[in-house]
Order: sequence, then structure tokens, then C-alpha cells
Amino acid sequence: MSANPQDALPIRLTMDDNDSPSDVVDALFLGRFATGEQPHARSTSLDRVRSGATLLPPGATVLRSARAEDRSAVLAQGEGWTILVSRWNRGADVTVTAVDDDLARSVLAQATDGALDEPEPRPEDVAMGFWYMSPRRGPHRTTRQIAAGTWDEVRPNYTAPVAHALDRLMKVTPDDVSGRLLLLHGPPGTGKTSALRTLAREWRDWCQVDCVLDPERLFGDIGYLMDIAIGEEDGTGQGRWRLLLLEDCDELIRGEARHTAGQALSRLLNLTDGLLGQGRNVLVGVTTNEDLERLHPAVVRPGRCLARLEVGPLTRAEAVGWLGREEGVGREGATLAELYALRRGTGPTTLPEPRGTEAGLYL
Repeated sequence: MSANPQDALPIRLTMDDNDSPSDVVDALFLGRFATGEQPHARSTSLDRVRSGATLLPPGATVLRSARAEDRSAVLAQGEGWTILVSRWNRGADVTVTAVDDDLARSVLAQATDGALDEPEPRPEDVAMGFWYMSPRRGPHRTTRQIAAGTWDEVRPNYTAPVAHALDRLMKVTPDDVSGRLLLLHGPPGTGKTSALRTLAREWRDWCQVDCVLDPERLFGDIGYLMDIAIGEEDGTGQGRWRLLLLEDCDELIRGEARHTAGQALSRLLNLTDGLLGQGRNVLVGVTTNEDLERLHPAVVRPGRCLARLEVGPLTRAEAVGWLGREEGVGREGATLAELYALRRGTGPTTLPEPRGTEAGLYL
């Protein structure tokens, strides 16, 4: 094996002002794989790397190192293998090429052994995946531990009819699943997202919960949609259900969505009970601020929804009971967000009304 990675490049590199040292490191790394000198490759992505971890196996010789403000790349080698470590913020991609697959797997394991920064698990935490389209890596899923209260703890946050409906939803098991769509609609600040976090905790024994951060792109890119539909196991067991959360999807599911969102609505419906969803244990949870009357009839038709809940504010009596005092609570009650603001002693910031006008200015 040549000691110089540039000797393995089968092509001539042409550089311009748009290229960076990291781009050169990436190109040098691919040389031995492209020529077949090291025809086997293994790679992994780490979301949170422990401080001080080099991600290099013992005996690695560093060949190139490039560092920028938001990214670094290190190229190193050993006997029969080459490794590329690309880091950004707290995450990293690690790729190894080698003369055989067993060596590539072994070197990758040594490089990443003990490198993950894993916080102490807490009973109130639940693992939740987050999907997004990365400019560098395409569809990508990262995992975070999200704090979520038990249903008994958060139940008082909801008005009585909503709480009763959520009682049933929290107890759902795979045998109870009929429709594949969970629809939570209602004004902002009423606790729709909080309910979904608690649902993730109550269902964690049988359902993996993933939040899609860019749902408008998901249903506009069939490749992205297929990656998510096929899914990615969280490592806790085979055959688990998956719940995909799509927040604030007003434009996607309102009545005129067929005209404004093109094929997006059709693809959403196809994922829930069409051919795309067949053979896949996938549920889709959607939150929206729209009124039920403004939603597309195809979304709310009988049989499609496992649950369809209108999450509204607490009544005045419920809000006063929650807050422990009447001060600040209006005759119509209050949303959960308003109650938390009252508890903290905060409210909307306003500017004094200018003289000679009737309209106030709000920040």
C-alpha cells in the first residue's frame, strides 16, 4: 500500500475557489476505494460525541487534517485500512475502507468504542427520533432524549372532554389500532405537542416515535418519503410500530390542499391507508391550528383516523383550579400556554399606545 493517499487517485483533481481543504481530504480518502486497493467500506454516524474522543483507532497515522469554524476532517491510515473522520458541532461521520470487510468492521468498532456521549437515562425521558433532509447526507435521522410527564401528571392540563378522549388514546395497544392517522387540531397553546410527548412515553414499549422537522419537503420529495416509510429501527427490537409526527401542517390538510399542496396530500393519505402504507406498521400524527370544518374531507373521513381530537382551552373553572387563583383568568377560560404565563407572572409585551391612534403595537 502506498503511504501517500494521493498516489491512489485514479483521476486528476481540478480545484477552484469553491473548494475547501476538507473537500481535498474527502477526495483523497476515496482514492483507495475507487481503485479497488481497499474495496470494502464501513461507516457510521454519531449524533453526540464525547468530549476528548479522537474517533481514531489505536496505531492510526494522521495523513491530512482540515479544520474550519463549523467542520473538521481527519484522514488517517493503518496497515490495510484508511479512515475518514468528519466532525461538525457535536456530531461526526466515521468511514473506514479496508482490504477486507472484517478489518473494516473491526477498525470502525475500535474508532467509535466509548465515543458516544450518553447521558444518564431518567425515568421521565423518552427516546424520540428526528428526521430532516441534510444538504450533505440526504434523509437523516437523529435521536434525542425528550422529557415527558406521565399521563396522570399532565391530565389536568386538558379540559374534561379532551382528557377523557386522551384517556382512551394513552391505553391503545397494537391490537387496538384501526385507523392510521392521529389528528390533533385546535388553537395554538392548548397543549397538542405536550400530549404527543406524553403519548410517546405511554407507548414506548411498542411504538417508536419520530418527528419530521420538514414535513413540507417530505411530501414533495418521493425519495425522502420512501426512506421514512421504510423506516429506521431504533435498536430496541424488531416489529415495533412507528409514529411519525408532523406538526403545524395547516396547508397540507386544509380543504383547498389539493390545489395548494399538489401531490402532498395524496402522498400523506397513501402513507396512512394506501399502497405505500401496506405492510408497514406506521401511524401518522398531525397537529394543526385549523378548525375541523376547514380540513379536507378525505383527511377526516370515517375509518382513516385512529383519533381525531379538538384540543381547546380549559374552561374558567378548570383554569382557576389549575392556576389556584382567579386573578388573570378570563370569563372564557384560558389556554395552557396562557396559564403557564400567568404562573410565571409574564404576559405579552406591548408598547404604549401612540397618541392620536386607536391601534396598539404588539411585539
